[in-house]
Formats: sequence, C-alpha cells, structure tokens
Amino acid sequence: MADLFGRDDGPAARHPAPGAFEASAPRPLAETLRPRRLSEVVGQDHLLGPESPISRMVAAKRLSSFVLWGPPGTGKTTIARLVSAEAGIEFLQLSAVNAGIADLRKVIETARHVRNALGRQTAVFIDELHRFNRTTQDALLPHVEDGTVVLIGATTENPSFSLVSALLSRARVLVVNRLDRMSLGQLLDRAERHQGRQLPLDPDARDALIDMADGDARYLLNLAEDLLGLSGPDILDVAGLSRTVQKRAAVYDKAQEGHYNLLSCFHKTLRGSDVQAALYWAARMIAGGEDPATLFRRLACAASEDVGMADPQAMPQVLSAWDAFERVGWPEGRLFLAQAITYVATAPKSNAAYRAFDAALELANRTGSLPPPKHILNAPTKMMRELGYGAGYQYDHDFPEAYSGQEYFPEELTGAARPEFYRPNERGFERDIRKRLDFWEKARAQRRRD
Repeated sequence: MADLFGRDDGPAARHPAPGAFEASAPRPLAETLRPRRLSEVVGQDHLLGPESPISRMVAAKRLSSFVLWGPPGTGKTTIARLVSAEAGIEFLQLSAVNAGIADLRKVIETARHVRNALGRQTAVFIDELHRFNRTTQDALLPHVEDGTVVLIGATTENPSFSLVSALLSRARVLVVNRLDRMSLGQLLDRAERHQGRQLPLDPDARDALIDMADGDARYLLNLAEDLLGLSGPDILDVAGLSRTVQKRAAVYDKAQEGHYNLLSCFHKTLRGSDVQAALYWAARMIAGGEDPATLFRRLACAASEDVGMADPQAMPQVLSAWDAFERVGWPEGRLFLAQAITYVATAPKSNAAYRAFDAALELANRTGSLPPPKHILNAPTKMMRELGYGAGYQYDHDFPEAYSGQEYFPEELTGAARPEFYRPNERGFERDIRKRLDFWEKARAQRRRD
C-alpha cells in the first residue's frame, strides 16, 4: 500500500523489526562518544594503568567485587561496563534509585543460572549503590560472598557512611577522580573531531567552558553539543558563552560528606591563618547553598578553640557579626561574614585555654571527689563555722596587688608538683597573661616563704 507520498516499500517498511531504527536514531553526544575500550577512558590512570588493580583483574579474566566512588560524570558506569566486557564476563545492571529486593533477586537468579549452566562469572553493576537501604544491602551479601555475583557498585557518597560494613569488607573501594582540565580538554578535542568542526569559542571562552563543567565529562559534552549545534559563523567570547550556556551547579550536599569536607577545610584554614583560603572555602559553601549560620557556628568554635586568649576579642567580633547578619540578612550580610572570617583567620592563635580545661577534666576524673580546702567554703550556719568552714580565708582585696597567694586546690594536689593546666603562649594578648601568671606565681612562692 502506498503512503501519503505515493511510496510503497513493502511489508518490511510498514512493519520494521524491533530495533531497526536504533542505529539511526539521534543520541546525545555524551553517549555517542562513550569510550569503547578502557584505554579510551580519560583521567583515571590510577585505576586503569598497566599495574592498576582493575588492569590486573582484566588481564586475569577474573573479577573481584569493587565499588567505584567518585563525583558525577567521571566515567563510573563506563568503567564498569568495559571492565566486564574486556574480562569476558556477563554484565547486568541495576539502579538503586528505582530497584528493590525483587529486582535484585531476579538479577541474582540470572547470575546463578549463568554460573551453573555456563560456568561463567556475572558482574552486577548497581548504580547509586548508596541508595539501597540496609535490608537490601544485606540481601546482596551472601551472593557476593559465595561468588554468585561480582558486585560492581557506583556511588557519589562516601562508602564508609553509606554502605554497611559487611558489604564494605567484601568489596574493594576504588576512588574515581574528578576530571582535571587536561582530561576535559581531551574530551572537547574528541567532540570536535567527531563533529568535524571546531567549537565556536575563542581560547578564553574554551577555558571558561571547561571551568563551567566543574569536572563533569557528561555535562561538558552536553554543553559542547549545544555549542556545536549553533548556526552562524560567530566566535563566542566569555561573555557570549555565558549568555549561551549555563554553568553547572556546584556539587555540594549540605547533609552529607561534601558538607563536612568543606567545613573541615574552612576550619583548618582559619586555624592555619590563611585568610585567602578561608574566604575561598567559605565562598564555596555559600555558592553551594550552605546556610551562613553554619559558617558562623564554625567561626565561633575557631574563635575559642584556635584563637582563644591570644585575642579575646575574636569571640565578640564573631558574635556581633552573626547578630548583624541575622538583623540585616543576605546579600548585605556577606559584609559581616567576611569581617568575621578575616578577623579570626588573621588573629594570633592559641589553644592553651581549651587544652587547659581538657587537662583539668582529666585530673578531675582521675582523682574523684577530693574534699576542697575548708578556708574557701561558705559558712552560712553556726555548725559549719564550728566545723572550720571559711576559717582562715584571706580576702584578696585586702592585699597588695589584690592578691593573697592563698591555696585553692585540694590539699592532696598541693605538693611539689602543683597542677598547672593553663600555659599561655608568647602570642598576642597571652603575652600579657603570661606576665601576670609569672608575677602571681612569684608572689605566691614569696608569701609561702614568709
């Protein structure tokens, strides 16, 4: 029967076989350029080099279970497929986002049949493995252990936090790196060769495009596909690129490891007095959508833990900046956040105060309920006075320099090695404190002699 345009190509054209159009159907550039051999994977030489764990398994044609941990768009799925193919074993794939125990059981039954009937291994690739709950992960364990399946997992979350320990003990964790600029540049070269034309970008815009991808190959190739599809001869500069495509959102999970990693970076740069890096990590967190209160809480901790008495104004500075931020809000509030960061990062540092309290806690826990000296106990009743409470107390303001030099520790702690918890440093305000402590210690020793 002829079609509306007078053509009649017969039954095969009217009823094409399943998949007949698959080869000619349009596919995203990222899928078209997906590596077909492990040697084509870029940026992961530590995993795929000649002496790497994966290369040794592929050469032996026998896989053991492993989990690929890394950010999105770095080739985890591609590596899993190619490892299985080059090792010559069966490959089955699940996504933990939409699969459950029932789906897992079907895959395991297939793998068991392949092992029993053909004597071959089956690799079960589970994408987003961290999304499986504990029950589902536990259900997978015995089949990994007895060799029914070789587990290849992929996760963007730290496996130490997201996978059960029993599964971790049976699967090696391999870190997949964020793609660097050189690797992303190689992917752009491949895209241009495949399309037979150059990206319509000047050199600075090409560099900016790589920055926009933020280490994600898939996102980069999607951007490149959009640009290669533009009509017209115009070469875009950085401003034109920004108008044409959108920057990739930063990878930052406020509730998971990304949050704690960047918070750790922020605090350690404050402690290390690197104000430039402290501002950078704070900006990274804010750009990722972090609540500024999280940064102020960390600043308050650093103001005490790391600055302490070397600059007692650090804490009031942070708290007043925090208060101003809550009153004014964003975006003007960034002024107060910046001031607090720069103050804490550039302040002299001392952890003497909190280390002193830790030492005091240790002694208190070790020595138990030692009775205090009676002369510093209150004596509100006659009976207490008769028991000696308050007897011999010396009111410090009655002495020169308002200092009596009296003993305040329990008697058991006042031997030759009187406890000394707080040892101020020769930095910032603690220089003055050290002078005071030295003065008081000399005065105490003199009054004991007197």
